Amino acid sequence: MNETIRQQLTRIREYWNSRTRRQKMMGVGAFLLFVTVLTALVLMATRETMVPLYSDLSPTEAGAIKENLDGRGISYEIADGGTGILVPAEAVDSLKVDLAAEGLPKSGSIDYSFFSENAGFGMTDNEFNILKLDAMQTELAQLMTGIEGVKDAKVMINLPEKDVFVKEDGEQASASVVLNTEAGYQFDEKQIKSLYHLVSKSVPNLPADNIVIMNQNFEYYDRQSDGGSLSGNGMVQQMEIKKKIERDIQRQIQNMLGTLMGQDKVVASVTADIDFTQENREENLVTPVDEENMEGIQISAQRITETFTGDGAAAGGLPQAEDPADAEGSTYMEGAGGSGDYERSEETINNEVNRIRKKITESPYKVRDLGIQVMVEPPTANDPDSLPQERIDDIQQMLGTIVRTSIDKDYNQELTDQAVEEKIAVSVQPFNGKVEFDEEKPSVLPWWAYVIGAIMLAVIGLLVFLILRARRRAEEEEEFEEEIMQAAESIADINEVETEATVRRKQLEKMAKEKPEEFAKLVRSWLSED
Repeated sequence: MNETIRQQLTRIREYWNSRTRRQKMMGVGAFLLFVTVLTALVLMATRETMVPLYSDLSPTEAGAIKENLDGRGISYEIADGGTGILVPAEAVDSLKVDLAAEGLPKSGSIDYSFFSENAGFGMTDNEFNILKLDAMQTELAQLMTGIEGVKDAKVMINLPEKDVFVKEDGEQASASVVLNTEAGYQFDEKQIKSLYHLVSKSVPNLPADNIVIMNQNFEYYDRQSDGGSLSGNGMVQQMEIKKKIERDIQRQIQNMLGTLMGQDKVVASVTADIDFTQENREENLVTPVDEENMEGIQISAQRITETFTGDGAAAGGLPQAEDPADAEGSTYMEGAGGSGDYERSEETINNEVNRIRKKITESPYKVRDLGIQVMVEPPTANDPDSLPQERIDDIQQMLGTIVRTSIDKDYNQELTDQAVEEKIAVSVQPFNGKVEFDEEKPSVLPWWAYVIGAIMLAVIGLLVFLILRARRRAEEEEEFEEEIMQAAESIADINEVETEATVRRKQLEKMAKEKPEEFAKLVRSWLSED
């Protein structure tokens, strides 16, 4: 066994010494690269993948979960400034179930389950009312957290103290709500109204007017006033109508230009002047059927013609009639020598015309004037020239079309191009106050992992090739040496005649190679005999 190892080491040493300096450097470099890649892969394979267990935790909740994980001996990482905890991916599901069974994370708030767990006769009315109020606030906050767009909610309720005297209107409660909304989420009127109803119906004697709702950015969510028609003259209703018109036009502009330039590259603002005058009038119009000839439709006609010719006394003057006007259309002629002619013609025509009766109620509001202000960020933020003038002209033309179609024609019969341009303002400049949100990166292997994998495969293939080639060369050298030895032995067998001395010499040589100690003892014994 030792002889085999010694022979292999000798062959490796001979193979190494037979290589050139360049080949030796390449071999050492390949070996070091292989060791480095193998070490990196082992580290990556043994490294734990950490995923979020909980996020948006309070310091108290994070501390309680950290203490529990320390007791379990599970590795973890604190992230997001102390509000998040990362644990190994393979343990996240089981940890969530185990921590939930232990009541973690604990928010420190009281809900209605507290009463079922801690009910007793030693609680005073004051303590009960405080706990009940806290539980009501917690339950409302949890209900709002389940609404789309709401990450967290805080509710503060102020209940009136009971008075010994009964009042007509009674004392009313009030509530304040602060919502932690998702970035960029916009609530519509229906959702805002639902939030007000949720709070109002959950607390006794709490009207919707005593509720204030805002988000973490100090933006108030005002409830649209109920009752009354849009044609009312109340200031609140008029402001709501004006705000709705401006918001609809603004959204239209934002969507249109956002598709053209990018949603984060456009900011639009709209101001409108609304006429809330309502008019009721009645019109009775009479128009001819044939407007070209100013004639109506003939429905009846009467024509009378009278003629007289004869001799007699000379006649003169007007024909006998009750009224001289009845003789209109008739003719009387005096003849000579006692003879005369009489002729009368009368025509009566009845025409029908258009009789139109209109009861008109004008709309409760009209857009008298409109102003649009648009800020556009160029494609290259710090280079205003990156947005060509042709694009700016297209934006102004599109906004001009919106102005022309939105303003009521009764107020602007002839809206010139110059007047439209004065109502539009387009500004091109970078947005320095733009908020950027971190995008969640997909959990995929980075590109360098594929590069390292490819290099590792190439190095392994190269090493396998070199080892196979070295082994093949070693086998060829062994076969060549064996052939030489066999040839030498055959030659020695032919030329040498074995004698007793030859056989003894071979035995001594074999003994000296295999058992050098015994050979040395034999030699010393021969020397002592001599």
